[in-house]
Amino acid sequence: MDAVTLVMLAVGLAMDAFAVSITDGLCYENFHRKEALITSGAFGLFQGIMPLIGYFCGRMFSDAISSIDHWIALILLGVIGLNMIKEAWQESRESECENCGNKTLTLPTILMQAVATSIDALAVGISFAVIHVNIFTACLLICGITFGLSLIGAAMGKRFGSMVKEKARVLGGVILILIGLRIFVEHMFF
Repeated sequence: MDAVTLVMLAVGLAMDAFAVSITDGLCYENFHRKEALITSGAFGLFQGIMPLIGYFCGRMFSDAISSIDHWIALILLGVIGLNMIKEAWQESRESECENCGNKTLTLPTILMQAVATSIDALAVGISFAVIHVNIFTACLLICGITFGLSLIGAAMGKRFGSMVKEKARVLGGVILILIGLRIFVEHMFF
């Protein structure tokens, strides 16, 4: 996987964390710089660790499935991307802050959000194993991009709120689907 594709993949994965950061900035009364840094750090850390876990799980069986690795990458990235688009569509019809109001953002909530937004990265880690990506470079890149985009999302949430959130998830989903298609086409035809 080339560097541009890896960066685009990292951006696509970070869109869930970006969208949640927007919501946190919008909904939580106590969400300031410190909370934005803690939340962004947790999102980046979990987004960076999950592909590593997925990668090592995937390595256990990657040799056995190497003949269909492009199909696995296509299906995993396609399903993740479509799910992100579906979630964005469903959430656009729900109230932004119905579950948080003016509550205080707590560490358990941050950790729950970090795990929830990084599950997709676990599946991507499995696809990394079958297409032989440098996992440490990928994890560092995903971690850094997620951290940066989460900080931006928190600031945007304070200012703009819901105007951006759904669009970010749709964009992330489209990016992941396109990368899955690219991997599939490269393996099938080139």
